[in-house]
Amino acid sequence: MSHCRRVRVRVEGTVQGVGFRPYVYRLAGELDLAGFVLNDEHGVLAEIEGDALTTERFLERLPAEAPPLASVERIDAEDVPATGESGFDIRHSEGTAAPDALVSPDSATCDECLAELFDPEDRRYRYPFVNCTNCGPRFTIVRGVPYDRPLTTMAGFEMCAQCRAEYEDPRDRRFHAQPNACPVCGPVVRLVDDDGSEEIADDALAATLRALRDGCVVAVKGLGGYHLACDASNGHAVGALRARKHREDKPFALMATDLEGARALVELAPAEETLLSGRERPIVIARRRPGAGVADPVAPGSPDLGVMLPYSPLHHVLLADFGASLVMTSANVSDEPIAFDDDDARERLGEIADAFLVHDRPIQMRTDDSVVRATAAGSGAPLMLRRSRGYVPASIDLPLPAVPPILACGAELKSTFCLAKGRRAWVGHHIGDLKNYETLESFRDGIEHFERLFAVETGVVAHDLHPNYLSTGYALEREGIELVGVQHHHAHLAACLAEHGETAPAVGAIFDGTGYGTDGTVWGGELLVGDLAGFERAGHLWPVRMPGGDRAVAEPWRMACAWLVEAVGADAAPPAPLAALVERRRWEQVAELARTGVSAPVTTSIGRLFDAVGALCGVRAVVSYEGQAAVELEALASGETLANGGNGRRTYPLALSRHPLNDFPGYRREGVPTDEQSLVLDGRETVRAVVDDLAAGVGAAAIAVRFHGAVAGATATACARIAEAHDLDTVVLSGGVFQNRLLLEATAAQLTEAGLRVLIPSRLPPNDGGIAYGQAAVAAARLPPRRPAGAC
Repeated sequence: MSHCRRVRVRVEGTVQGVGFRPYVYRLAGELDLAGFVLNDEHGVLAEIEGDALTTERFLERLPAEAPPLASVERIDAEDVPATGESGFDIRHSEGTAAPDALVSPDSATCDECLAELFDPEDRRYRYPFVNCTNCGPRFTIVRGVPYDRPLTTMAGFEMCAQCRAEYEDPRDRRFHAQPNACPVCGPVVRLVDDDGSEEIADDALAATLRALRDGCVVAVKGLGGYHLACDASNGHAVGALRARKHREDKPFALMATDLEGARALVELAPAEETLLSGRERPIVIARRRPGAGVADPVAPGSPDLGVMLPYSPLHHVLLADFGASLVMTSANVSDEPIAFDDDDARERLGEIADAFLVHDRPIQMRTDDSVVRATAAGSGAPLMLRRSRGYVPASIDLPLPAVPPILACGAELKSTFCLAKGRRAWVGHHIGDLKNYETLESFRDGIEHFERLFAVETGVVAHDLHPNYLSTGYALEREGIELVGVQHHHAHLAACLAEHGETAPAVGAIFDGTGYGTDGTVWGGELLVGDLAGFERAGHLWPVRMPGGDRAVAEPWRMACAWLVEAVGADAAPPAPLAALVERRRWEQVAELARTGVSAPVTTSIGRLFDAVGALCGVRAVVSYEGQAAVELEALASGETLANGGNGRRTYPLALSRHPLNDFPGYRREGVPTDEQSLVLDGRETVRAVVDDLAAGVGAAAIAVRFHGAVAGATATACARIAEAHDLDTVVLSGGVFQNRLLLEATAAQLTEAGLRVLIPSRLPPNDGGIAYGQAAVAAARLPPRRPAGAC
């Protein structure tokens, strides 16, 4: 056998639970190679034996022809002594070392399984749990690695003879498909009443269909948790759901029957159709089509709709039977995490749902739907608004040498966490706003699960500087670790740089609602220069007071008052659209807070400036969800731009100037430098121009267009000046305000025209859902290279 060559091949990446072993088996058989393949804690391990030319051909084809759900990150091959064996085997997984294999995200039902689902001759006809190695649940059922059935929530279902034969046949597409099942041996669905005590009908799907057509709200157990579903065209049903869920205005997500059904609801460009139809199946935000067949309460006042396509067999059967779109919104009460445990769901949703469509396959980890929108900014990649099901737990590399295990705890709103080791980072699923016990427990559970799943023994914990965030409190409670505090807006900058593989300095326009500044004030309109390790503040929005602190977030008229006090004077009266919404006495009280600074911290937040302009225009004096006034102001501007093409529309002035910090309220105190010069975006004249237009009878939509133009133009000019002063050519646009597509695209276009390279987040949200990854990148950049794992 001296002419034979034997090669040991290590494949790393997302290669478990995606049909990689049978692929290797078939490839080896085609090339008449001997050996074996197995899963272990690090990925896939194979040994192949044959003549030198054939083994080389195997190594060339191995990554190029991998299965559709596989993601091959690295292949290591080494020669080992030939054994002379014949035949090729798939062996049982090994489990002796710390796990390092990647877990695949949940994937939408594939075309082959769909064909079986709707084939009356197939044994899985209308079976709500059909799946194979190319699709189905992954992350939401995994309890540990290697990804084998005993370490999933399918462990309690013993396969029947037919399913076992498929599972054990390397030529079958269900070979080692861990959730493999059929009506004989697998999970079953039931429809039960609102307290879960009584089964409503023998045919659960038929009974659910009747309930939905009768206008009922049904809690539907899906892949990563429960949805609340109702007829999207039934205003009474949608209104009842909105009232019971305590969700006054925020739009509901819709599930369309298919791509054609989605086209009837929203106007879809090719990029949006690709997003809708991808295996991740996110909710896609797109322009509402005139005459879309949905009730007004689905998305009151919004020109957009959030639409997704069915991604599980259960969804496919429900939507096909119903024949029209359903509201399919996260099953929770406002500000609580999505329900996924059956007992908890019945307790928390009993007052919302009229019935429960349940099944007996446990969900290991709750995972909400992801949300994206297409954009022409940057490289044209989609703008991720919420990263969760379909994308998590796919890893994102860090552009740094190997680092020790790091946990980054994120911020408060749109909470996520991040674990990192080596060059790899895992950003957790969307948890929600970290403001109560339920979300904190979900946060803790998620971290513990990821630490077990990816064998991360945390030695370093990164956190936000805000002392009152629950995520910061969690970080401070961890024992035996090294703490790394990371400024909020630096984390935004670092997240975008690291996602794009950048380590060099860049200019960052980081605009959001609130973030704790290094000077103790509330930042949010920041012009930074920095890299992963550090930053300097090169400029910011003109600081104003935030009367009542956090109350100003829920009541944007307070920010309108503060900006008028700053721009016009303490005696400034509200313009007519706002005066009709706010009592004069309350206005005068808040104006006094803004004038004196009592209970009114200083802020440079552009998010709060958007709120102020929205309130001045009478768009929204009080909001029912964070950023609502700004969202609705963007909707007005987008509608006006689309209707009029922006013909001849001027923008408002938004001056750039340099000021010492002691020109501003709140900076005249011990410990804060007063001679520091800042490049300032002076919004005072902008606000005066808004008020003048309102007095002249200019409509809110035209004002919104002019205001967006002012912010985009001033931001681009400021970034260009800073880039030139620092000899830089790259600008990052990030922070929650840049979820505003109109602002993002206008700013990016002007920066590109100025010859600058623009980076925007695409794999992670620009909002606080990306903060944790940025914190991990900053901590990794500040630590000594190649530090021993687990060291403090």
